[in-house]
Amino acid sequence: MTTTTTTAVPSQSASLLERFRVPGGFALGAVLLLGIAPLALSDFRLSLLAKYLCYAIVAVGVSLAWGRGGLLVLGQGVFFGLGGYAMAMHLKLADAAAAPGGSPGALPDFMQLYGSGGALPWWWKPFANPGFALAATVLLPMAVAAVLGFFIFRRRVKGAYFAILSQAMAAALSIWLVGQQATTGGTNGLTDMQGFFGYSLDDPANQKMVYFIIAVVLLLLMALARQLFVSRYGELLIAVRDSEERVRFLGYDPANVKLVAYVVAAGMAGLAGALFVPAVGIISPALIGIVPSIGFVIGAAVGGRASLVGAVLGAVAVAWAQSTLSDAFPAAWTYFQGLLFIVAVGFLPGGLASLVTVIRNRRTPTTRSGETA
Repeated sequence: MTTTTTTAVPSQSASLLERFRVPGGFALGAVLLLGIAPLALSDFRLSLLAKYLCYAIVAVGVSLAWGRGGLLVLGQGVFFGLGGYAMAMHLKLADAAAAPGGSPGALPDFMQLYGSGGALPWWWKPFANPGFALAATVLLPMAVAAVLGFFIFRRRVKGAYFAILSQAMAAALSIWLVGQQATTGGTNGLTDMQGFFGYSLDDPANQKMVYFIIAVVLLLLMALARQLFVSRYGELLIAVRDSEERVRFLGYDPANVKLVAYVVAAGMAGLAGALFVPAVGIISPALIGIVPSIGFVIGAAVGGRASLVGAVLGAVAVAWAQSTLSDAFPAAWTYFQGLLFIVAVGFLPGGLASLVTVIRNRRTPTTRSGETA
């Protein structure tokens, strides 16, 4: 028996296709989001797409932390909420200052209604500065994630225990916000934002401007995540996910590797929350608790958590399905959402992004290497 081995040599056309695949994909995404969507969709549909793209930004971070790092981040609503409330606090203070008879430091409308002691709380005052507020939307979630992640990963908490801790944080923040009605709006949250850094949100042109900002931020964060994926750090993150003890034996600290992914994902979620506020006009505990946090993960899982494009499209698709089906089946949507997660994780771990590969592998017969007698 003799065995022959054939080595496939990639053609020049295949090499060129691979070289231009990623830039071409980003160019196509830019054309669809920045060119076709604003022309093809009505103002209402475009505002809905802006909302969905905010969820897609969170999915980019989930793809990094969970898809590459194996960290089941079920508490992204915490960081989404921190970024959203930071932005909403600034916008409410700006609206109060711009209102007739208003002045810098004036109380927002809900504080006048609920009563906050007649004075602006000290921790609200820095958010009157736009620079501070913008920085806080990203740096505050990252700082919280850094502190939490430091203690969690140093104690080697992982798997289901890490997921449960993430859920507990989301529940704790939601409960605290509900209990601080005089300073956070309670169950209602912060609503009815009128302006966005000097621009009226009632103007459709300004709403379209907000959409363009969200779309550009999404594309930039996808490019950043892509760069992390193909970098040495990305390879190290996969190694930690697959064999943490081997990485530790090679001289790297897996806790630091996971901490970076966790903090970056938190920053992306915070930025998404900040952009969500002018796009939708509200941020409340109902948008950042346990159920929304699970929803962020479900979107990435359905599309394909290991694929940036898959995670983004999955987040948009699940958000669209929620808006559509929850109106028709308000009591059953949560069960349908859970079923999606079970099916994606149990039967299609790679998400819809891996569907073509799965079908191709099943259709291709398994053959041994060519053998000749």
